[in-house]
Amino acid sequence: MIAPAESGAAPEIAPAAPPAVSPLAVSLGDPAGIGPEVIAKAWAVRSAHRLPPFFGIGDRRSLEAVWDGPIIPIAHPADAMAEFERGLPLLQVDDPGEIEPGNPNLAGARCALDSLEMAVGLARSGAVSGLVTGPVAKAQLYAIGFAHPGQTEFVAERCGVAAENVAMMMVGPDLRTIPVTIHRPLASVPDVLTAELIISRARTVARGLIRDFGIAKPRLAVAGLNPHAGEGGTMGREEIDIILPAIAQLREEGLEVSGPWSPDTMFHAAARADYDAAICMYHDQALIPLKTLYFDSGVNMTLGLPLLRTSPDHGTAFGIAGKGAANPRAMIAAIALAGQCARARQLEGAA
Repeated sequence: MIAPAESGAAPEIAPAAPPAVSPLAVSLGDPAGIGPEVIAKAWAVRSAHRLPPFFGIGDRRSLEAVWDGPIIPIAHPADAMAEFERGLPLLQVDDPGEIEPGNPNLAGARCALDSLEMAVGLARSGAVSGLVTGPVAKAQLYAIGFAHPGQTEFVAERCGVAAENVAMMMVGPDLRTIPVTIHRPLASVPDVLTAELIISRARTVARGLIRDFGIAKPRLAVAGLNPHAGEGGTMGREEIDIILPAIAQLREEGLEVSGPWSPDTMFHAAARADYDAAICMYHDQALIPLKTLYFDSGVNMTLGLPLLRTSPDHGTAFGIAGKGAANPRAMIAAIALAGQCARARQLEGAA
């Protein structure tokens, strides 16, 4: 059990002023994971990190199992604005049955899915300024019929957006990475990688950086697929046949795009200063550098949606759930980033 006053270390993504119109919806994720704990810890340090108003969506008992702080039941998202300073506002979903931190079950997976579905619906309706998703257990979700590779694809489908038109961007204090192919076996990547997919992802990223981060002319660095970016074709031809044509097309469209770069030289400090986002060819190529540098504070942001969605870049961590040991920095950063981007969108709309 954690005390309500316990605080986490400061997130490395600068928090923004709270949105003035509507709160953020935060789905609690799997009730047996660390989602409820890190969300509660984020609320406990809301003032220190100037977090925007938010409310949880999930089962109250998953919070009570790990936290002694105040929980305020609400009936509508608007109620969260008035209650946020008094306690953690919560929209209750159906009772998932027995909850034991660290021991997931199928009822808990249904609760997590119901929470996510409700949060997406509220974001689509405009009742909230954005969506932050807590961690879920994919194995448990698959067991109840979940048919998507992850929450990113689920949210995109619910918004009516084709998977190739969204981008999963990993965000740290001075690094943003985007995998072109996402939840694919590594052996299949060369078969599904196309110039059209690279172009689509890069366009989505450029629009997102302009809209949500205020970067007028984003600089995109494109990684190669093979060692040393193919070494002129001696280590693979994907750079010549697929990646270079994509870069040429993007440049013709007026985007500032460089590459393909050798992936092993792209992520040191000096290299990171030369671009605003790195377009990577596969999942681990994008996630390994981000998690190496910012394991406790990385944020997963989905670009290309009609709504705003962020998530902490970590899983359910069942092994430490209920022990008070979960680090809330990534959840704090995800909420702060969502607030920052929501404010940017409000300012854009008011312009």
